[in-house]
Amino acid sequence: MLFYHGKPSSCIGIMSSAAEIREILRGCLPEIREKYGVTSIGVFGSYARGEESPGSDIDLMVEFDRPIGWELVDLTDYLESILHHRVDLVIRRSLHPLIRDTILAEVQYA
Repeated sequence: MLFYHGKPSSCIGIMSSAAEIREILRGCLPEIREKYGVTSIGVFGSYARGEESPGSDIDLMVEFDRPIGWELVDLTDYLESILHHRVDLVIRRSLHPLIRDTILAEVQYA
């Protein structure tokens, strides 16, 4: 169950698994789609592999329907506020060829 100020919420929570992260992101997808032009968002890295530790950040890959510019910083801050955790955000079209296949193989979309 996800909570925001003691009340159930689909958009804010403290998570411990990739499934919970995806649930929170699914609840927020309409809002971030409208505000930032996000067309897809997914978890990869240690959380996607079930190898997270207390010091792990949450690795997220996003795609946009328009150029994002400095709004990327706002989106990162927003995602950190709803996930209550440090987020590392990457843009799919900007993935380096050396890591692209690995990330695309493990990403779990919201």
